[in-house]
Amino acid sequence: MKDRDVEPFFATLQAANPSPETELEYSSVFELLAAVLLSAQATDAGVNKATRRLFPAAGTPQAILELGLERLEDHIRTIGLYRTKARNLMATCRILVDRHGGQVPRTREELEALPGVGRKTANVVLNVAFGEATMAVDTHIFRVSNRTGLAPGKDPLQVEFKLLERVPPAYLADAHHWLILHGRYVCVARLPQCWRCAVRAYCDFEPKTPPPPTRPG
Repeated sequence: MKDRDVEPFFATLQAANPSPETELEYSSVFELLAAVLLSAQATDAGVNKATRRLFPAAGTPQAILELGLERLEDHIRTIGLYRTKARNLMATCRILVDRHGGQVPRTREELEALPGVGRKTANVVLNVAFGEATMAVDTHIFRVSNRTGLAPGKDPLQVEFKLLERVPPAYLADAHHWLILHGRYVCVARLPQCWRCAVRAYCDFEPKTPPPPTRPG
């Protein structure tokens, strides 16, 4: 993607969705952290289905600890890798209670020290909860960044750093939401829907995919 196309690329995404938000459901910083931790290799919809039961019963680190591992597993059983995620969430809650007064820390180092919390999860919390201009590179952002030529890279960290360099400052706060949603619903993995893409004029992907043929009758 040419440098001159980056600004209109994001301006177009912003015009279509001025206030993008995560599709994970939460009502506190801790619930956001827990939801993102549970979302690894799972869909947001699947996580929301589980947390709609979990959070009313246990929406704080202390409440999760009091719930216990077995009951926590029962609440999130429908999520992939639920046993591992339950253990990580329990261990994270113990650290939050013992070391952080039950609060979610605000630094990357402290977040990444929590079990089950990697760089991507930390970036989501820093961006969504604390308003920092971070870039949480998931499979959608990795694909869109490479396919469009916006920020090609061999791994998520390389793509993250390139995005932070190329995204204009005015768009950094919301850029990761726009790219995720674009990858989730338009620039999809198997067959990008170029025929209905608002930013196709700025994208390096060729050949652009045509609309599917209409069925007679």
